[in-house]
Amino acid sequence: MSWDVIIVGGGSAGAAAAYQCARSGLATVLLEKHALADAGATWVNGIYRGAFDEAGIAQPEAPELRAAGHRFHLVAGWGPNSVAIDNTGLLDVDMRHLLARLRTGARAAGAELREHSGVRAIRAGAVDTAAGTLRARLVIDASGLGGLYRSEKPRPSEVCTAAQGVYAIRDQAAARAFFAGFGAVPGETVCFAAVAGGYSIVAARIDTIGSEGSGDAAVDELSILTGSLPALGFAAGKALRDDFAARHPWIGDMVFGGHAPVPLHRPRRRLAFVTGDGAIVRLGDAAGQVYAAHGSGVGAQLVAARMLAERVAKDGVNGALGFERAWHRRFGAAFFAADAFRRISTLLGPRSVDFMMRRGLLPKSLIRFGFAAGL
Repeated sequence: MSWDVIIVGGGSAGAAAAYQCARSGLATVLLEKHALADAGATWVNGIYRGAFDEAGIAQPEAPELRAAGHRFHLVAGWGPNSVAIDNTGLLDVDMRHLLARLRTGARAAGAELREHSGVRAIRAGAVDTAAGTLRARLVIDASGLGGLYRSEKPRPSEVCTAAQGVYAIRDQAAARAFFAGFGAVPGETVCFAAVAGGYSIVAARIDTIGSEGSGDAAVDELSILTGSLPALGFAAGKALRDDFAARHPWIGDMVFGGHAPVPLHRPRRRLAFVTGDGAIVRLGDAAGQVYAAHGSGVGAQLVAARMLAERVAKDGVNGALGFERAWHRRFGAAFFAADAFRRISTLLGPRSVDFMMRRGLLPKSLIRFGFAAGL
């Protein structure tokens, strides 16, 4: 078969690209080296609500949606000082369900998704696999950290080790008492900042899952999200998550979760490479499309996939260069500023965060802007 687009990688960026390219009328094939069910994030991720609208993707609903618009308590270290932010605009999304929805939509629009299809090399107009060479005018490198094309691995200090888990709650009263100690109630996030050096967090929230309307009995579950920079000598995100769960006897067994490295460097200046044979575009983590201030890139990557697909559908491979310009115009300044903030934040311990809170240097408006700027 003749393809317009070959996508390498079936995570959030790749699945979104397959969905957007296929529904834009492009003959699309996605190659994933693992089983599709194991590709990409398998945990809960915060995504700004507006990202779905800008990407032209329907807003998530339960069970994909686990929380929406919750109050956010930012705590200096383990406390007691904190600042509370309302109307964050964040949706807590079960990525397993979002990825399944994107893949289902891609297939329905005509895309072919191939799992257990490892890629040896990519170049403009072609992808080399163990089964042979596939050709297309556009190749999208959504292969994740570092990427396959012109590989530029991030420095260790530019990699956040993030972890997330959803846990059963053994003692509901003790769980609620813990959150009440920080002025929070179920449904609100308590985020402990700089607990393992600069640029580290442990964030927790009680979610009530299921309801009478859904036919399922309502049950409270605990969400724990962590992240850190172990290259600076601190505990990794997974260790922070597991330690937090172990230190509080009211926390039960993990229901689901996962962990992964997240690149925090500035976005790559060159996203598109066009030759006479075709074009290659880097997308997602491979392109550094992660908002370094908080370490999430899913929302921006959903939007990027739509921007790319629409330009290529209109202008062919030259649309890849149009996408590069458009993405940097839309996100470049915010993402470069976020990287600068990330570099500064690595120097901030709990005392520094506490000082900034007390002196008004972390206003609610700035924190709220940070959630929206990177989608």
